[in-house]
Amino acid sequence: MTRILTRTALAATAALLTAACSTAAGSTVGGRSGEGLPAPVTAARLTYGLPDDPVRMVLPATGAETRWTQGLDVFGQQVARTVAADCARDLGIGLTEEVPPAFISFADLPDLDFLGRHGFGHGAEVPTPAASPAPSRSGTSAEIRRCRAEGAAAAEEVRDAYLPLQQKWFGELAAVRSDPAATRALSGLPDCLAEQGYRARDENAFFALVDNRLMNAPSADFPRVDSELGHAYAVCMRPVEAVREPARLRLRERFLTEHAEEVGELRTTLVPALRGAEKRYGVRLAFPAP
Repeated sequence: MTRILTRTALAATAALLTAACSTAAGSTVGGRSGEGLPAPVTAARLTYGLPDDPVRMVLPATGAETRWTQGLDVFGQQVARTVAADCARDLGIGLTEEVPPAFISFADLPDLDFLGRHGFGHGAEVPTPAASPAPSRSGTSAEIRRCRAEGAAAAEEVRDAYLPLQQKWFGELAAVRSDPAATRALSGLPDCLAEQGYRARDENAFFALVDNRLMNAPSADFPRVDSELGHAYAVCMRPVEAVREPARLRLRERFLTEHAEEVGELRTTLVPALRGAEKRYGVRLAFPAP
């Protein structure tokens, strides 16, 4: 499943993002306001409520549903890091730094309401655990590998409750992208983006443009640039999603029927398993919200 890569690229500019977010609230976009124009970028918040049916979290069919999927992804990352950190603390060592976890959007399931409101660079902030005591020494390569492996094993145990079925679903979603009606709708994207002031031959080229613009935007200008990019994408992708979203929902109904036994087990076991993992590892499931 394709992911929108801008969040990953922007991890290298965390300081810029922090400065930009602090100036975003209440700022205007190029001095403009009014219907059909970008709104001021606002920081996204977190929510902790699970969907009424875990199918919507594991097998998303709409952009809005992927907020739960992103939270589930991050939860596994946090479990891995928590267990690795506990291992390191027991050994009295420090671990090498990693890129912080982030809520990463799905390109094939764009959350247009979220992107239109928050842009590409103002996703909800992933909660960070309390700082561990300063390590007494640096860990050896073997010790660090051991702790990382313990973390990965814990995360894999959490993901085993849903990942096999989810991977099958993501494989099925490719059919929607290649659907003739969806292809025709997507062919109008370059012209729409051009009307919004952006030259991009296709969706991937636009994502590359987003990365470039945000990575190079001055801190004071970041909110405006981000807001305009998110607004343009949301406007131009709505006709595409008007075709693709109903197709994905129909496809999911068929998928649920074809995998009824696995879906039934998911509905019975997933939430208790997640709640148990929350208590065991001291990590809370959290999801980005508008």
